[in-house]
Amino acid sequence: MADKDDQQPKAADHQSILVAHMMTPGVVQIPGDVSVTEAASLLERERMPCLLVKDTESRFGLMTPTDIVKKVVAQGLEPDDIEVRTIMTRPVQFIEYDRAMDEASALMMSTGTPILIVTKQDQPVGVLTARDLILSPKRCTTNISATISVIEGDGIGDEHHVVISQLSHAGASVESPALLPPGTKAILSFCLPEMMSPLTIRGTVLNNAGVEPVSDTTGSLMTAPRGVEIQFVDLSPADQSRIKAWVLTNLPKSFDPS
Repeated sequence: MADKDDQQPKAADHQSILVAHMMTPGVVQIPGDVSVTEAASLLERERMPCLLVKDTESRFGLMTPTDIVKKVVAQGLEPDDIEVRTIMTRPVQFIEYDRAMDEASALMMSTGTPILIVTKQDQPVGVLTARDLILSPKRCTTNISATISVIEGDGIGDEHHVVISQLSHAGASVESPALLPPGTKAILSFCLPEMMSPLTIRGTVLNNAGVEPVSDTTGSLMTAPRGVEIQFVDLSPADQSRIKAWVLTNLPKSFDPS
């Protein structure tokens, strides 16, 4: 029998993209007793979305910039005095490198996590984020009016009119004039063209959005919307199927997901 380490990822067919094709190769792993200051420096130096914390043989966690900001900086704590094991995000979700992106999407939506650690025969080999997933080829450029209602985070209760510029069954890019900080929980409401029933989907903001100053023809300052990525959470199988079918129907005819 051939050594499994010599096997290549299964060839992608015309219906799916594999996790191995979209992940960021490499995983930076640290022990649980590293200080937050050291972890922050490592994150910056390695340019990775997260660090994998191995606290014990069976206890793992993730360290992200958001953990540092929310659990240390915002609390007024001294990062030199805090070990990463005390603020790491758990549990860690793992997925094998040769799985279809649809499986990664389902795992992210069912667990609410925006980061998966990719493994090959149980060894970490890469990182897959929600941004990787929603920027994968199965994404349709569009122009759909929508409403975002903030349900958790800054501006709770606020409602904003936005435009969906790109859409997949895992998430969307929207153009919003409002500031939507990372981690904001919201509900995105919209109707797909040619479909009567509206969609109301819970999601999490992955990156900053807000207003940027621009000048009009008279030199006066105006504001222009900036894009924000939203990861869908708890999407029902029925709504997921509706979006997938609509996206596939509206992709460019030259689209080839292989």
